Amino acid sequence: MGTLNLLGLCGIFCARIIDVSCNIVRLLFLVRGLRFIAACIGFFEVMVYMGVLGYVLGGGKSLTFVELVVYCGGFATGTYVGAWLEEKLLNTYILVEVILDDCDETRELIAAVREKGLGATVLNAMGRDGPKLVVEVFCRRHDVRPVQDMFAGRGFLTISDVKRCLGGWFQKRV
Repeated sequence: MGTLNLLGLCGIFCARIIDVSCNIVRLLFLVRGLRFIAACIGFFEVMVYMGVLGYVLGGGKSLTFVELVVYCGGFATGTYVGAWLEEKLLNTYILVEVILDDCDETRELIAAVREKGLGATVLNAMGRDGPKLVVEVFCRRHDVRPVQDMFAGRGFLTISDVKRCLGGWFQKRV
């Protein structure tokens, strides 16, 4: 086996490491709802993949640079559109959890959430600087932005996907 073949094999090996690593990172960005970044990573992921595939298959007509960019652009756009469709079609439940100071302003915010027709569960907690309230709001994905905006800048906010929920009270839509 010549040096050229050995270098080619090492190149294929390294390219697949890059390709598969990009795939994993792209999927993690998709799970977190960052579809534009995922689409950009997907563009380069497929560019590496197609470059290696063209090298391995050899002999046949290889893609021109324009064809490669168009193919990669299609993959990246498909990643973006697929994530957008998933968000629109799978109206799943989301848990918005906010840790706030225990004060009158917080109680007014909780009342405002409930006035919008959303359920808010309030838990007493103790933080480093004193009493806190943990407010849990289960809502549909479409309703996350209004809930998030209500609490913006007022406390520590986390947003989590809910795999399954049973019972309880849910309103139709904000």
